[in-house]
Amino acid sequence: MKSMNRNAFENQLNSDDELLSEYSFDYQKAEPNRFANRSEGKRLNIVVLDEDVARVFTSPEAVNKVLRALIESMPQSSVG
Repeated sequence: MKSMNRNAFENQLNSDDELLSEYSFDYQKAEPNRFANRSEGKRLNIVVLDEDVARVFTSPEAVNKVLRALIESMPQSSVG
């Protein structure tokens, strides 16, 4: 394994400009992706729909609209 230095990337380039079988990466120097979507404290939950359901609800907005209507129709339990 090659040692990491300022020219580590340049050292890993080969003359044929092909992918190498292995690359060194210094995770200690890694930084957060500044281009990643930051939703002001919103939490994103991923849900996988079955195919038959996905054919009916083709967008996140459609799914959320139906789920919110279902939530409103449900009896409210008392908290306390």
